Amino acid sequence: MTRLVPRAAAGAVLLTLTAALAAPPAVADVVRERQWALTALRAEEAWGTTRGEGVTVAVLDTGVDATHPDLDGQVLEGADLIGTGATRGERNWARHGTAMAGIIAGHGHGPNRRQGVIGIAPAARILPVRVILEEGDPGRAKARETKGGALAEGIRWAADHGADVINLSLGDDSASAHHEAAEDEAVQYALAKGVVVVASAGNGGENGDHASYPASYPGVIAVTAVDRRGRKAPFSTRSWYATVCAPGVDVVIADPDRAYYEGWGTSAAAAFVSGAAALVRSAHPDLSPAQIKKLLADTASTPPPGGRDDARGHGLVDPVAALRAAEALRPQPALPQAASYPRTYFGPGPEPVPASGRRSALPVRVAAGAGLALLVLAAVPGRRRTRDRVG
Repeated sequence: MTRLVPRAAAGAVLLTLTAALAAPPAVADVVRERQWALTALRAEEAWGTTRGEGVTVAVLDTGVDATHPDLDGQVLEGADLIGTGATRGERNWARHGTAMAGIIAGHGHGPNRRQGVIGIAPAARILPVRVILEEGDPGRAKARETKGGALAEGIRWAADHGADVINLSLGDDSASAHHEAAEDEAVQYALAKGVVVVASAGNGGENGDHASYPASYPGVIAVTAVDRRGRKAPFSTRSWYATVCAPGVDVVIADPDRAYYEGWGTSAAAAFVSGAAALVRSAHPDLSPAQIKKLLADTASTPPPGGRDDARGHGLVDPVAALRAAEALRPQPALPQAASYPRTYFGPGPEPVPASGRRSALPVRVAAGAGLALLVLAAVPGRRRTRDRVG
């Protein structure tokens, strides 16, 4: 079993590949027949509205093979923020990133494009940003030491270079995972620019369900994984930040070696939701990231009892329902706008205080008492609460 382990730091296994699929080029495409996730997400029905035209999805990953026949013509000029490690043509180059790009925007190949992988948003464009190396890359350890800020830099770069959606099928869900201010700030920067940010929830479901970053950052659409029956995948992390779920078991993916594999992981689930977000953004380009996040949550199918749980979020992402519900929404700005107060002052102000007489004594005493109360109350917050850090 071959493992691909994109991670922002140690401990995040987000996609594992199993056996390659045999797909004789001259017969009915076995690969397309195995893409059960397209049926589960009602992709054909969604494509009656949009196929993701005009939308750019940034894939922050190990790189993307722009020459793959299922992605030919879809991949824009991106950035390599690592600068070391495997190069094009080597086995440890762009495997995971190509797989994610195919799930999002693959368009197949061959006669009538009936062969190969087709993505959930096959007309979307891919903006590749290399921010991590493959697990088997000999330069990975060094890159983690010298390029630790690549993820934060990549998020900002993508937001500044035309991304409408940022796919983060990566993360750190190890026991030592923790908040990184630079990454959080980069996410908020992207959201403020109107960019939707999607991340995998983590594969720690059998290893303690540690919080994963960047999935934990505010505003991110965090995605857990389910199987063909809609059940939570055992490996998928349960957490408070789960927004929706998507297929993450037996997912067919493309590889730079031109073979196709079946893999599992919340990486794949996040890629499907990034594609769903691309469809919504294509049909409704003025919706804010917060609106799209809420829309995907509100329209998710098969919601858990009570409407949400930590295993599946609000339910299985449903692009068709989201596109329909979006018709009734009025676009909102990416950042909330402060409402002006209708009057210059909150009131007429205090009544004039008489210069002399018994009448003035009570207000003075009250004012003095209020001043004491303010001093006492101001002293109370000095007992600061300590913050517990998980991990």
